[in-house]
Amino acid sequence: MVKRGYQAELDLNNEQITLARKHCGAARWAFNYGLRRKQEAYQAGEKTPYATELHREINALKKTEIPWMYELSKCAAQEAFRDLDSAFKHFFRKVALKKQGKWKGKCGYPKFKSKKKAIGGARFTGSIHVYADAIQLPRLGLLRLKEHDYLPMNAHVGSATISEKAGRWYISICVHEEQTEPTQATGEVIGVDLGIKTLATCSDGCTFDNPKALRKNLNKLKRTSRRPSRKQKGSQNRKEAKTRLARMHVRIANVRKDALHKATSAIVAKAKPDSERPAVIVLEDLHVSGMLKNHRLSRAIADVGMYEFRRQIEYKARAAGEQVKLVSRWYPSSKTCSECGWIHEDLPLAERVFVCQQCGVVLDRDENAAFNLAASG
Repeated sequence: MVKRGYQAELDLNNEQITLARKHCGAARWAFNYGLRRKQEAYQAGEKTPYATELHREINALKKTEIPWMYELSKCAAQEAFRDLDSAFKHFFRKVALKKQGKWKGKCGYPKFKSKKKAIGGARFTGSIHVYADAIQLPRLGLLRLKEHDYLPMNAHVGSATISEKAGRWYISICVHEEQTEPTQATGEVIGVDLGIKTLATCSDGCTFDNPKALRKNLNKLKRTSRRPSRKQKGSQNRKEAKTRLARMHVRIANVRKDALHKATSAIVAKAKPDSERPAVIVLEDLHVSGMLKNHRLSRAIADVGMYEFRRQIEYKARAAGEQVKLVSRWYPSSKTCSECGWIHEDLPLAERVFVCQQCGVVLDRDENAAFNLAASG
């Protein structure tokens, strides 16, 4: 039994949007209430309340201070309290690791949620039914889906989360599925070299272009970012300008995500026979956070999504019966000749063609690196 997530866009009417906003607001209010109660208990030297105690307090307050909670599902507040407990659990885990010298950076103390940043989301549990063109949630009722026959109908749904991004509403469900053990792939070893100009270059000759989602829309993004500050605060024009900016950011992220999913799915080739799927996929163990410290290339590196590429390759290969091997980041794959092994120590990054001074082979720099990665696998 494995857990798998699915996400689809909802097609809501005005009444459903209002009700969805109320549930998201209730989840945000409950999270902030629980965080405030935990801080007060800690300062008073008392035992900090957990999700069950906080939910009992909420039920008592419904009769006096927050009667509007009766209109909404109890799941919104319950799951918000559980998220708060999980946030503190991870915070204390990172604090313990930092004392041992195994964690660098901030530990992530939970913060109060503000509706100015985002509407947020709300999670539901219990009776959730999935149909071909709709999904039924507690209190929200039957919600139409824009994409039909995508969500699994005969699987056990553990939870469902509604969220809003740039004016569009989405549903994410966690499904418990029976997964059969995949057959082992027996194809050739493939080396994959990631880059900025080209997203991925494979040793079998396949190349995937980098869409450069941020770079191509950077000037338009700058103009759109200036518009909200030129509108009067609290006006409808300012809200519309902020929504337009949010849509721009979502579109850039979607273009990047689409390119990554298409490239990783083509490399894994899950639908092909065992003999045509790669037995081993070799990647470089890139230190992405260190690469982002290069201020000249940080924007271009972040626009590629190298860590996300590796994450998708790993989980897709695991489901397809393929092995992923990581090569040390110090291995000079771009500077080593794939034919004779000669190393060009002084090869600059701007030189995109590799010329071996020992055997005379001439190859594209990324293609030569992919050949070396495949040989090391």
